[in-house]
Amino acid sequence: MIDPDFLALLACPLCESRPPLRQQGEFLVCDACGHGYRIVSGIPELLPEDAVPPAKLKELLDGR
Repeated sequence: MIDPDFLALLACPLCESRPPLRQQGEFLVCDACGHGYRIVSGIPELLPEDAVPPAKLKELLDGR
């Protein structure tokens, strides 16, 4: 689980408006664009090239 104070500082690197992210399982998710970012060993991977597209993120979160 990401510390709530730390999570409040994080923003989506793909959106120009830099909306906040929310944690959903082992991902941080942007509600604006729908992309997800993996959390590996407690560290979010927030590079744009590491973003998980919305359709793939849904599959991963649904356990498919």
